[in-house]
Amino acid sequence: MSRLPGALAHLPLPIIGSPLFIISNPKLVIAQCTAGVVGSMPALNARPAEQLEEWLIEITEGLAAWNRDHPERPAAPFAINQIVHKSNERLEHDMAMCVKYKVPIIITSLGAREDINAAAHSYGGVVLHDIINNKFARKAIEKGADGLIAVAAGAGGHAGIKSPFALVQEIRQWFDGPIALSGSIATGGAVLAAQAMGADFAYIGSAFIATEEARAAEGYKHAIVAGSSDDIVYSNLFTGVHGNYLAASIRAAGLDPENLPVSDPSAMNFSSGSSKPKAWKEIWGSGQGIGVIDKVRPAAEFIAQLRREYDEARRRLLA
Repeated sequence: MSRLPGALAHLPLPIIGSPLFIISNPKLVIAQCTAGVVGSMPALNARPAEQLEEWLIEITEGLAAWNRDHPERPAAPFAINQIVHKSNERLEHDMAMCVKYKVPIIITSLGAREDINAAAHSYGGVVLHDIINNKFARKAIEKGADGLIAVAAGAGGHAGIKSPFALVQEIRQWFDGPIALSGSIATGGAVLAAQAMGADFAYIGSAFIATEEARAAEGYKHAIVAGSSDDIVYSNLFTGVHGNYLAASIRAAGLDPENLPVSDPSAMNFSSGSSKPKAWKEIWGSGQGIGVIDKVRPAAEFIAQLRREYDEARRRLLA
């Protein structure tokens, strides 16, 4: 096992729910944490910026109440995702809120900054940085991140193209800290497989879109249920960074998913003032693992299924 910092050392299930842009919200985060997995959301989901403090109060008070009522089954910690990119004009404000409320886990994306890591460490927080290759992994750890989220081929949103086997084993050659693996994980057996190849945690996102608590359009949720890996398109057109998206939403926007142009990376914009909010809201992100998602249900019900499948997979291996 890796060296795991306190916030990650005793999780009921080795699963981190990934922060879903626009979709994740306090209701989903609390449902994930109380069911035994790390719940997370992007800071930018709270709009306007002042709403972030309200949401952090809702999450921290909700989890504290759960722990008082369920001392035998405490909630897992939660995480806030920070987009560390020059287009994010809210980063300093949002990070100050995370420091104020001592968010247990900070997930950083699209850039690694020593000052962000230091801010989290000032109160004992843990920083996980998402990467798509070994080069970026080394840079993140050099700048003070505590752990890595290996975003492999098949992941939703801004995914990489590396095989999870190649990515994890290259990182494990030099890093013995926490690694979460992202990429088409939607069953308990896949969670165990991630651990078998050297990761500590599975990082699951797309499957949580099809939950009752998720703040996604009903059409989006049902597209996840109806879709499979054949319905996923990899493109950088919508944000300037390559990502995986549902072909049905691309067609609905009047585009041909099989003939998309290439975008200039400078087009990326996460600010609230963006005049072209195509990605995530109109063009729906999704990973390749959705073929096993067969219905929309409460997050706790899905997590309970993951737990059963995970335990059964472990029993089969030990038999």
